[in-house]
Amino acid sequence: MPIYEYCCPHCNLRFELLRSLDNLTENASCPHCHNSAKRMFSPFASFSKSTEGISTPIGGSSPCSTCSTTSCDTCNT
Repeated sequence: MPIYEYCCPHCNLRFELLRSLDNLTENASCPHCHNSAKRMFSPFASFSKSTEGISTPIGGSSPCSTCSTTSCDTCNT
């Protein structure tokens, strides 16, 4: 079962739920305020490690929105 990310428009809580594909289009109940939360697009990042041990992105999106490097070796997070 995939994990879906949701955001509540009432309290702005972001949360994840493990749900079956049958529930793909259904909204979820916010665990904080119990209002209806909508599913969000969840970008992901994929990395490959070279034989030298250097990580480089190979697809998806950057895990850091302000990152402009091509390698995570200089990242301090």
